Order: sequence, then structure tokens, then C-alpha cells
Amino acid sequence: MDGDAVQEPEAARARPDFAELYGAALRASGVPERYWERLLHKLDHEVLDAGEMFGIMHVQEAEEEEEEEATAGEATQRNPNPGSELSYKVIVTSEDGLRAGDPNSIFLIDHAWTCRVEHARRQLQQVPGLLPRMASLMGIAFHGELPGPRTVDLVLEEMWKFNQTYQLAHGTAEEKVPVWYIMDEFGSRIQHSDTPSCATAPFFYPPQGAAYTLLWPLRDLLSGEEVTRDFAYGETDPLIRKCMLLPWVPADLGDLSSSTPEPPDQHYQAILQENKESLPVLIETPTYSREHIFKVHTDVAQVYHNLTHPRFVFTSREAEADILHHFSHFKDYRSFSRERPRVMLNQFPCESLLTVKDCLAAVARRVGGPDGPAWLPRTFNLRTELPQFISYFQQRERRGEDNHWICKPWNLARSLDTHITKSLHCIIRHRESTPKVVSKYVEDPVLFFRDDVGPVKFDIRYVVLLRSVRPLRLFVYDVFWLRFSNRPFSLDDLDDYEKHFTVMNYDPEVTLKQVHHNHFVPEFERQYPDFRWKKVQASIFQAFVELMQAASAKPPPLGLCDYPSSRAVYAIDLMLKWDRRPDGSRVMQPQILEVNFNPDCERACKYHPTFFNDVFSTLYLDDFECCNVTRLV
Repeated sequence: MDGDAVQEPEAARARPDFAELYGAALRASGVPERYWERLLHKLDHEVLDAGEMFGIMHVQEAEEEEEEEATAGEATQRNPNPGSELSYKVIVTSEDGLRAGDPNSIFLIDHAWTCRVEHARRQLQQVPGLLPRMASLMGIAFHGELPGPRTVDLVLEEMWKFNQTYQLAHGTAEEKVPVWYIMDEFGSRIQHSDTPSCATAPFFYPPQGAAYTLLWPLRDLLSGEEVTRDFAYGETDPLIRKCMLLPWVPADLGDLSSSTPEPPDQHYQAILQENKESLPVLIETPTYSREHIFKVHTDVAQVYHNLTHPRFVFTSREAEADILHHFSHFKDYRSFSRERPRVMLNQFPCESLLTVKDCLAAVARRVGGPDGPAWLPRTFNLRTELPQFISYFQQRERRGEDNHWICKPWNLARSLDTHITKSLHCIIRHRESTPKVVSKYVEDPVLFFRDDVGPVKFDIRYVVLLRSVRPLRLFVYDVFWLRFSNRPFSLDDLDDYEKHFTVMNYDPEVTLKQVHHNHFVPEFERQYPDFRWKKVQASIFQAFVELMQAASAKPPPLGLCDYPSSRAVYAIDLMLKWDRRPDGSRVMQPQILEVNFNPDCERACKYHPTFFNDVFSTLYLDDFECCNVTRLV
């Protein structure tokens, strides 16, 4: 049952050579070539013949003497006791066993449920038959003819013991968000082993518009032998394996150190190579006369339609431009600095240290030490700091502290593939999809009372202008922008987007609440008379300065490169949370959420027509006295 949230590509009209199209993916999954021909036949004819080779064994409680075998079809009728371990095994039932060298020894496992996480609850509530099937598959008992809301919550928690994931390679950003699926009753009964007898891998087949899990043996199996797979396949580090297997094999890691010092220099070297970015050579700082008319080449429509300052003119020829203001990331700074040292551009080498979430957390530790500064939520890189995160989570659990977390991709915006949870299993499993960080969710945010809704979350976006790194010259645009949730805040309904998120401007069916900053400030001070906005904003600006100082404290690639021809516009999104001073008094503490490269400035241009004139004057003319900007450093 595939639900309605995942739209697969249309079936191909013509199919070129199978190996040419899918060989790379099959090799990456470890599928031996001897199986490919039969795999193609089974895919084309939708041959689901695992039942001819395997059966499901239901293992009774230890005091019972008998073991009971069942076919995959019979297994769906079972309903183990709630809270008990699922006592099933998949075994080879063919009298001849299973030979790894047999080209036919590859099998398709169907998927019982496919979804994206944000749609899971709605599908369980709306898709006929899905909830009882999932409850039965997961061993969750329910009373009456239909399971109720409590069963939905239990399925959403237990599904992380059954979920598998894949990601579509093509499509929009929304279509590339990872897909999670649960194999049918047969596939879901295959148990873990550190020395597995079989392997599995997801495989999407466009001609059929269908996804399957492939199963094949790693060695010969005799009749009656168990089919197992490695739930932490490919991981050899014993500690990381222990962490990855924690959803099925409980472990206490609370005595491990949860400290996360800044990564070694090699980490940043690897990022530079992964980004395919070359550093510039040393150049002289470009100088121009005060009468110079700058030719601007841009592919950013908002710049093209709103930059009207007389000292900037547009050119369609990149080769004759003085300024390049481009939407895409620049990579080859070395060649650029050699060939066109006087041409200025709207980005800095190594700026991913600010704009990619795991890098932001790493460089911020230069201010706050291993735990990070007060202005950044405690953040862990799930790829490199999984044991430390689990230790920290379990330590908080012991102390009875709040354990709500937000799991975010390293480099996606608009809250895509971002999830709030208090489930450790959920967070551990998200590590298997796209690279992610997990940050402490702000459980006690400063709220804003909306007359039409009540007290809601809000965040603030400031546009900051980085003129140079050495010396550090940083400005902030005087107007800030606000985004609001649409439902009253509370620490429940964690998958309710309009309660827990504030980005509402990409869905035309969702209410977008807009409040101008000039109206927000007096209303904020009315709601919080003990907190003057000028003082709150001063703490925000101090956080910006500390962040930029940290990001530029070391030479590239460990820090922002002080390339004289670089300028940049960033948007910094933040919230305010309640914190306490040593004397016990309450304080509003800024929490930086992310730094965005080339932010969407549509609202800025709409309500402040001189926005890009002010930006370009500040960055390229060093003329900011009459602009709507404030110099921070």
C-alpha cells in the first residue's frame, strides 16, 4: 500500500539496456552481476516468488515446546502480545536449499507502506486498512474493530524499527526528500545478524513506477536455515554499530563523553575537497575612483529589477563585468583570482562554514567550547558525532530534562526534511537518509500573542552584509523580517507543521501572517514590558559579531578566506528562548538557527525599494552613511 504522498516518476516509454541504466546503482548496492538477467525478468513480469523458497516461523514463548511455521500470508493474521519482542524468523523452506551461485537466487520484496515522514500520521488516519495492517505487522495489539489514535502514536514510534529509506535522484527539492518504506510481512520478519546470511537493498524501477527491496544470499543456505540481514550493513566501527543497532538492541551509552570539540584541521580540508573549491592566490585589494560606473552581471532577478543606483549598470556579458552577483556557488577561485583579480563577486571562499549547518555548529565551538555558545542550540553531526549525541540524550533522560530535538539536513532550506521528535530511535535511523544534524529543540521559546490565534512561535530574519574578513567589516540591514506559526505553541503534536514551524510562504493554501518590524517592536514591548527591544536586539547583534569572528578566526579552509574581491549578503534566521542568569532572573537568549546564502529578498524589495541600492552601496562603494544599515564591526 503506497499512500498518496510519494509521487513516483512516470513509467518510461522505451527502456535502453538494463545494465547500462541500472548497473551503477546495482553495483553500489552490492548486487552481483550474475543475478541481473533474472532480476530484469522478475521486475518486468512482477515476479514475487519468495514464497516458493522461504517461510516465516513464529517462535513460541520459551516455556512452550512447539514452534509454528507459517507462510507470509498467514503471518498477517498474527497479533503478538503488546510490548513483547516480535518472535518471528524467516527460514529457507525449499528442500534443495538456496544456492548463492544460482542466477535465480534474487528475490523481490514488496513494500507495505511508502511515505515521507511528514505525511505518515495523515496516511495512517486516512488510507483504508493501513493502520490495522501496520499495527499487526509491528505487534501492536488493539481492541475493537478499528485501532484508535493511541495506536497511531504507537505505530509512529515503532515504525523506526521497521523503516528503510531511499531517495529519488531526480526531480524538485521536494521530490528528492528521502522516502521511507516498510517491507511487507515477509521482509519485515527478516531478523538482524552481525554475520548475515543474506543482503537486501532498495531498488526503484521506473518502467513499472515501483520500488522493491532486493534480497539475495551471501552464501549457500540449507533447508531450515535462517535468513538474516545486517541492520548496520557496511559499518565496521564497533561503537558506531552499537549506536546504529540501539533501536533493536538496547544499550546504555550515558557514561561516554558527550563532549564535541571542534573537528581537526583535516575535517575542513576534506570539506574543501568535497566542495571542489580551490582557494584564490594573493591579490591586491581592488580600488576604483569615486566616479567609476560598475558593470554588474547577475542572474538574480530581484537584483536585476531593483538595483537602480546610478553607479551600477547591468551587462549581459560576464567577461566585461566589474561585479558578478550570481545565484549559484562559485568554485574555482584560484583561476578567477589569477585571471580577473579586480572583478568583485558576491561570495567568499569557504563560506559553507557558515551556510552548512554542521559546519556552522563546528566553527561556533570556537566561541563556546565543546558545548557551543549560548546563542546556538546544542548541535551534533549525526555522521561524526552519533555516540556523543546518544550519550547526551541518555544523560538528559536520566536527569529528567527535556529531550525534544529537531533533525535537519545539512544543506536544505524551507524546513524540507526537517523533523521534531523526542524519539531516540527516530533520530538514529534518520542518520541513514541524507546527512543530518540534530539540534536541541527550543522547548521554551519566547512567544508572540496573535489576536487571531493566541501565543505562537516566531522567528526573525536579519540580512547581514559582510564587506571584508580581514579586517572584519560587518553590517546589518536596519529592517528585519518576522515569520509566525499559525497555531498556539505547545510541546505536543510534533508533526503539526503550522504549530512548530514558521515558514509559511511556500504553500498557497496556508495562512501567511505578516507583521512589519515597525509594528512588531511596540507590540512586543507591550507584551513584554520588562524587555526593551533595543536591548534584545543588542544581544542579537553581539551573537552575529561573535559568529563572524569565530568563522574568520582561522585561515582557510578552516575559516572564511579573506579574499579582497569578495562581498556577501547572508540572511541569519533566529529565535528567542527563555533562559536564566546566575541570579535566577529571566533573560531572552537569541538562538541562531541557520545562515542562508543568497537569500530570497522578495519582501525586502517589495516594501523597501532602496534595499539593493543600500546593499550595493555598502558592499561595493563603501558608502553606507545614508543607507539603512548599521555597522556592527
